[in-house]
Amino acid sequence: MVVHDPVAVRPPISDSWRRSREAGVDVAIDAAPLVFDRDVLADARGAHPLRSHLPMLEALLRRVADETEHLVVISDAAGHVLWTQGPPAARRAAEAVGLTEGFRWSEDAVGTNGIGTALATGRPEYVYAAEHVAHVLHGWSCAGAPIVDPDSARVAGCIDISATVAALHPATVALVAAAARLVEARLENAMLARDERLRERLLPHLRGLGGAGLLVTATGRILAAGADGLRGRRVPAPEPGGTVVLPDGRVAVAEPLGEAFLLRPAGRVGAVAVPGPRVEGGARPAVHGPLLTLSFLGDGRPHGLLDGRRFGLTLRHAEILALLALHPRGLSGDRLSLYLYGEDGSPATVRPEIHRLRQQLGDIVRARPYRLGCAVEADFLTVRRLLDEDDVAGAARLYGGELLPRSDAPAIREERDELAVRMRRQVLDGGRADALWTYVQTEPGRADLEALERLRAVLPAGDPRRAAVASRSDRLRRGEPSGGP
Repeated sequence: MVVHDPVAVRPPISDSWRRSREAGVDVAIDAAPLVFDRDVLADARGAHPLRSHLPMLEALLRRVADETEHLVVISDAAGHVLWTQGPPAARRAAEAVGLTEGFRWSEDAVGTNGIGTALATGRPEYVYAAEHVAHVLHGWSCAGAPIVDPDSARVAGCIDISATVAALHPATVALVAAAARLVEARLENAMLARDERLRERLLPHLRGLGGAGLLVTATGRILAAGADGLRGRRVPAPEPGGTVVLPDGRVAVAEPLGEAFLLRPAGRVGAVAVPGPRVEGGARPAVHGPLLTLSFLGDGRPHGLLDGRRFGLTLRHAEILALLALHPRGLSGDRLSLYLYGEDGSPATVRPEIHRLRQQLGDIVRARPYRLGCAVEADFLTVRRLLDEDDVAGAARLYGGELLPRSDAPAIREERDELAVRMRRQVLDGGRADALWTYVQTEPGRADLEALERLRAVLPAGDPRRAAVASRSDRLRRGEPSGGP
């Protein structure tokens, strides 16, 4: 039980003591608990959004740490220490209490402290000497500031400066707060650049709804809207095919567009209209041209969006569109028939299918060679691009399953197998918990024992997903159906 003499304390500290008491923190603990071994720590660092900003933080805070014998600590949102920086004497003292990489410094683990308390309150905090709950920390003082991801509006981590002194200089709190704000500004700049690229690519879908829909990120931020005053606001994070309540009370259906979603007011399905402007040649169409988005991953029925209007597809037509999306410069009739039917195919077999596809989609389906005369977004192409960029977590979020799993077309089978192997290999090689967790929710990942065992190894103690992963792994080892967490 946490016990303190009845002395006047600052409200943030008394509140933290209460939370520590409710969490059952022992005042006699010797050190923070270890949650990451060396291999898992490397994966956690590699997956963290602050990784790319570490050189800037090191350059900004190194002089402070070296000249004052202080320790700079950077944690994730759960209080797991990922990086530390400081002179040898400070590091040795910190290691004695677990203030080093791989240890957990949340309030529920060690009680009141600069990292855990800042994460609990969502604002910069400082903790001096006996304000710490754990007696072993009474020789330390620390100041921490949380870093909020502007995309998700969630805390991404914490910057902390700690030292074996009775009190830190008052400017220390301002310093960690300024460093946190600088990282947030850099995160926001990168987010805004991504937003602009998404708007440039996807606005035709919004215009196709006549101003009735919204373009939103996967985190629910509104990128563009037909109605005034909605841009910049948030809606609940969409789920593919699910519904979202809009700020004005309307209900909208979420159509996935790769890295974003189109929210279409319920009831506005509409038929596909033949697009007007023609886009000649192989150059990328301008933003004012038609936009075709294809959703071909997973077991659901293949479908697409043409300027915001949803349409279903037969398997054969989906195969043709997938092949044309993979070959933007076009395919001859001989080549397309070979990709679809193998050596037994012929251009005469392809022509009627192309004719029916043109009846459905209009003249965006071109001939001589067969090609798509519009901008194209496709979930399988987006996953491939994200894997090329080593954004494995992003690729795993979009990889709902294999490409057109019912297709027997030779070229589709080849692309499907290659993408599946790349997805699995990069998820396993990266070993990042969130990417692995997302992958094992997919149809190919659900029964992947190696992926489950890897995930089981990297999830820290206390993570609620560990029990579900262990249960499914054990079922697979016994030869039982995998089910799902």
